[in-house]
Amino acid sequence: MPGPQRIVCLTEEPTETLYALGEQHRIVGISGFTVRPPVARREKPKVSAFTSAKIDEILRLRPDFVVGFSDIQADIASELIRRGVEVWISNHRSVDGIVDYVRRLGALVGVADKAHAYADELQRGVDAIAEAAARLPRRPKVYFEEWDEPLISGIQWVAELVRIAGGDDIFPERAAQSLAKHRILEDPSEVVRRAPDVIFGSWCGKKFRPERVAARPGWDAIPAVRDGQLHEVKSPIILQPGPAALTDGVTELARVIGNWARAM
Repeated sequence: MPGPQRIVCLTEEPTETLYALGEQHRIVGISGFTVRPPVARREKPKVSAFTSAKIDEILRLRPDFVVGFSDIQADIASELIRRGVEVWISNHRSVDGIVDYVRRLGALVGVADKAHAYADELQRGVDAIAEAAARLPRRPKVYFEEWDEPLISGIQWVAELVRIAGGDDIFPERAAQSLAKHRILEDPSEVVRRAPDVIFGSWCGKKFRPERVAARPGWDAIPAVRDGQLHEVKSPIILQPGPAALTDGVTELARVIGNWARAM
């Protein structure tokens, strides 16, 4: 079979993609943050976090290909490259980028045809949600919060998925910033001024607490707080730039937005 046979995945999205393509037998190591698919946690060794990795354990697995994501993993990648390992770090931040990522990863491991078919399926699902959302009677203003200490607004693919699901992100200018530090809200009252109708919380690694959001000074004036429209979206289905965001993630956004839009 062509392509690499011993793959280490430093983040969740390559793991989920390779399982979806039926190529999970090639994976020899995964990120400790992986939750999708659940079977991966049970059958694959966990050898990395997001900003750190067990380099010696990875090398003992004798990988012929390592896949990671973003400039945040640059140090891990450079150390593995110095140790003679082939590494691919993707850096996509958009919905189109996620679809293209599936195609590229499939091509790199020698299953381009399967990857193209899967990418097309993902795109059809997103298009169907967009078509349904276009028929909603109204569009909410949406605030998506990735973290609460400090407040961090949603990244690009999240803002795009909010729009696809029928809403309008209230911080589009920040969504274009790839680094979380550039999406920190120095003034929380800016959310009050922009008056979102719906608030989504996805606090990476911890449970969203809507009562804490509602108790922030001045936030009782926000329509979303006034109307009880504070909703959690689990971070594994929306904050990973992989298939989960284009399936379960956008579906959950569309469910909440649709309910809001139809509650006239």
